[in-house]
Amino acid sequence: MGLLSRMATVIKAKVSELLGHVEDPHQMLDYSYEKQLELLQQVKRGIVEVVTSRRRLELQAGKQRENVAKLEEQARRALAAGREDLTRVALERKQVALGQLQDLETQIAGLEQEHQRLTQAESRLAAKVESFRTHKEVVKARYSAAEAQVRIGEAVTGLSEEFADVTMAVQRAEEKTEHLQARAAAIDELVAEGSLEDFTGRTDVIEQELQHTALKQNVDAELEAMKRQLQGPGQPKALGDGR
Repeated sequence: MGLLSRMATVIKAKVSELLGHVEDPHQMLDYSYEKQLELLQQVKRGIVEVVTSRRRLELQAGKQRENVAKLEEQARRALAAGREDLTRVALERKQVALGQLQDLETQIAGLEQEHQRLTQAESRLAAKVESFRTHKEVVKARYSAAEAQVRIGEAVTGLSEEFADVTMAVQRAEEKTEHLQARAAAIDELVAEGSLEDFTGRTDVIEQELQHTALKQNVDAELEAMKRQLQGPGQPKALGDGR
C-alpha cells in the first residue's frame, strides 16, 4: 500500500504540473466572465417569461370580469321578465366565474411578486458581474507582470524551473478559488424558477358538496336581494314564489 500511495502521489503531481503548463489564466478568467454573463442572461429571460405570463393572465382576468358583469345583467333581465329559473342559472354561472376570476387574480399577484424578486436578483447579479469584470482585468494585468518578472529573473539568474512551477501552482490555486467564489456568488443571486400552486387539482366529494352548498347559499341570498330591489317598498311580495 505504501508503494501504491507514493505512485499515486507522483502521478497526481505530474498531472498537476501538466495542467499548470496548459492552463492560461487569461482564458480562465475570460471564460468565468462569459459564464457569469450567461447566468445574467438567463435571469433576464426569466423576467421576460414571468411578465409575459402575467400579462396573459391579466387579459384573461379582464375577459372574466366582463363575463361576470354580463351574467349579472342577464340575471336582472330574466328576473324582471318573471323567469326566476333563468335568473338562478345566470347567478350560478356568475358565482363560478367569480371563483375563476379570484384564482386568476391570485396567480397574477404571485407572478408580480416573482417579477419583483427576479428584478432585484438581476440588479444584484449585474453589479457582481461588473465587479468581477473589473477585478479580472486587474488580476490578468498582475499575472502578466508577474509572468514577465519570472521570465526575466530566470533569464538573468539562470534559476531552474522549479521555482517558477511553485509560483504558477500558487497562482493557479488562487485563480481557481476566485473562479469558484464568483460562481458561488452568481448561483446564490440567481433566482430559481418559482412554482405556483396547482389550481387544477380536484377536490374530494365532501369538499365538492360544501362548495356546492356555499354557492347555492350565495345565489339564494343574491336572488332575494334582487327581488327586494324589484318589488320596491310599496309593492306586494307575490313574486317570491316564482308563480
